[in-house]
Amino acid sequence: MEDPSMHLPDYAAIELDDEIPLLEMPPLTRQILAIYCGASGDHNPIHVDIDFARESGLDDVIAHGMLIMAYMGRALTNWVPQGAIRSFDTRFQAMTRIGDAITVRGRIAEKFDDAGTPCVRVELTATDQRGDVKTAGGAVIAFA
Repeated sequence: MEDPSMHLPDYAAIELDDEIPLLEMPPLTRQILAIYCGASGDHNPIHVDIDFARESGLDDVIAHGMLIMAYMGRALTNWVPQGAIRSFDTRFQAMTRIGDAITVRGRIAEKFDDAGTPCVRVELTATDQRGDVKTAGGAVIAFA
């Protein structure tokens, strides 16, 4: 259920290259990955079993790509009501590891009219503490 106190930003005040509020997450832990496994139903051992991860050629377990995408979604819903999101996509670009602290940034890439509804296209990136991009994508937000 959406927070009834959440309102859309003022469309007229939005400018190209404006940024949405940052989302800064704490470093990933094994506990976060285990909780996400249970919540998502994705129990792939590469996310929780260090022995399996090492047998697969990794130094340690890696985070679910969908967890990082969920952080991107949280950045959007911290800015606008969920119902305003018309589309949301991402491209997974790099593995996220234990200890990585993810920051999601978004910027207004386009303002346009879709059949009478004012919209914006937001470009999103999720990066770690070194600035390495883990996921990149975008969303269309409707202001109606």
